[in-house]
Amino acid sequence: MKIETRKKKKKILIIDDERDFTNLLTSALELHEDYEVGVENNPGRALATARAFAPDIIVLDVVMPEIDGGEVHSRFKADPALKDIPVIFLTSMVLQNEIDASQGVIGGAFYVAKPVSASRLISVIGQHLGS
Repeated sequence: MKIETRKKKKKILIIDDERDFTNLLTSALELHEDYEVGVENNPGRALATARAFAPDIIVLDVVMPEIDGGEVHSRFKADPALKDIPVIFLTSMVLQNEIDASQGVIGGAFYVAKPVSASRLISVIGQHLGS
């Protein structure tokens, strides 16, 4: 009998209203056999999508229409099923008063400034997933 030893894929959920960006990032991440990628382009559906997808990490845009990433992040932190999932914010604008320089975070989550290359973001995701 052959025992399957394939490593379980880490699940990454990308929440960003920019479809071209999420398509590009999804394509780059899916080249890595270690990742399964989910995408939500509507921040109003982010909570339901995160619950259904059960990600290991969330990549979350800050500036989105209707509901910004900060509000989405607050909703995740208030949800018992999602509160411990690491979040990486994507932002094109980081204000000095939003940054805790000693931790490199915004509101308790690590951030990466846009524009960001897929390879840089994959590296940051890998660091946070321990892979």
